[in-house]
Amino acid sequence: MPTFAQQGSKMNVLKKSRTARVFAGLAVVSASALVMAGCAGSSDTKPSGDTGDKPAAADLTLKLGSLLPETGSLAFLGAPMEAGVALAVDQVNKADAGVTIKLSQADEGDTDTKAYETSIEKLKSEGITALVGAASSSVTKLIIDGNIGAGILTVSPSNTSADFSGLSPLYFRTAPSDNLQGEVLGNEAAEDGAKTLGIIYQNDGYGTGLAEAIKTTFESTGGKVVAEASYNVGDGQFDAQVSTIAAAKPDAVAVVSYDQFKTIAPLLGNAGVDTGKLYLVDGNLSNYSKDKLGVNLKGSKGTRAGAELPEDFIDQLNAVWTAAGNDPINDLTYSAEAYDAVMLIALSALEARSVKGADMAAKMQEVSGGSGKGTKCTTFAECAKIINDGGTPDYDGLSGEVTFDDKNDPAGAAIGVYQYGADNNNTRIK
Repeated sequence: MPTFAQQGSKMNVLKKSRTARVFAGLAVVSASALVMAGCAGSSDTKPSGDTGDKPAAADLTLKLGSLLPETGSLAFLGAPMEAGVALAVDQVNKADAGVTIKLSQADEGDTDTKAYETSIEKLKSEGITALVGAASSSVTKLIIDGNIGAGILTVSPSNTSADFSGLSPLYFRTAPSDNLQGEVLGNEAAEDGAKTLGIIYQNDGYGTGLAEAIKTTFESTGGKVVAEASYNVGDGQFDAQVSTIAAAKPDAVAVVSYDQFKTIAPLLGNAGVDTGKLYLVDGNLSNYSKDKLGVNLKGSKGTRAGAELPEDFIDQLNAVWTAAGNDPINDLTYSAEAYDAVMLIALSALEARSVKGADMAAKMQEVSGGSGKGTKCTTFAECAKIINDGGTPDYDGLSGEVTFDDKNDPAGAAIGVYQYGADNNNTRIK
């Protein structure tokens, strides 16, 4: 198993269109293979007692959309998130517990390619009432008003902009705010002995917010950010930014980017910056051995959200993905968050006995345990049985407890610290 499978927790604090290939691969995945898949429920599950205003049973068809990056600067994150969605949809449908998901997928692209403009209209025309996505905070900012106006429950597995807290009753996320990731990364650089820091960041909601959080934390430890340089999404030249950073001769450099890192890192090395003292973030933390990066990252570190993932979950993700004709997943970033997003949407539909966006949204906090009145459960089948028996579930997911607070953010989250070896692959160390 590749090194990315070995993960621990730091704090409680993906060739072609994919839709047909993903569904072709679902048949190979056994929902009973793992403890997380649980025991499949029966279609004739009935409540055991008085359920108040809940009907005796549900028979719902949920039209769910996914808007995730198949192309663009975040394409490397598309595979794990799409696999997470596909796996969760398969398990919900196999549970036969009152909710059947009809999944429609579309390419998010990025703010440069603007694939999301056509994609979101396609999904709306197919009648979706809930959406997993977008992955990029910047893309979500561009589509969220239209989603809200259409009554679509939007749940992102990877939006981390601090601006999104309390954004709308119809918006939730299963990833924590960048304030938390920035705190962990800034402290890590300080703990490693860096007294001065340079920051290269992309000039959008994601980049500016995370860069500021890193700076604030690093300087609170007594360190100093001696150089900052930004670029715009879609830029292909970074010589000026690298020159600004190199001239300040910082002890370490934080790079807040997407796949632009593959161009920035070699430039930093050529400019005399120690590429073993780089600090990466969730947008660029990847295994780079196959990409022939051209520089050695050994010693560099990075952060991203997510709890320790069990080997069986990783095996199921790869079973779904490779059976659909894809290469094995190279990274796991936000796979669990995407999986949990689907689970929580489906449980909310079952709890509400409705697939209307507003009705599901009104139950999201409750089924996540945010109301504090639910019974702990870890699989859809288990949680659905609680609902169908007249109770309230408290779903604890693969990404963590995912308890939504009053701002629709996960109240607790894990941020992992990863370190690169000589092969330019990273391993979780904290």
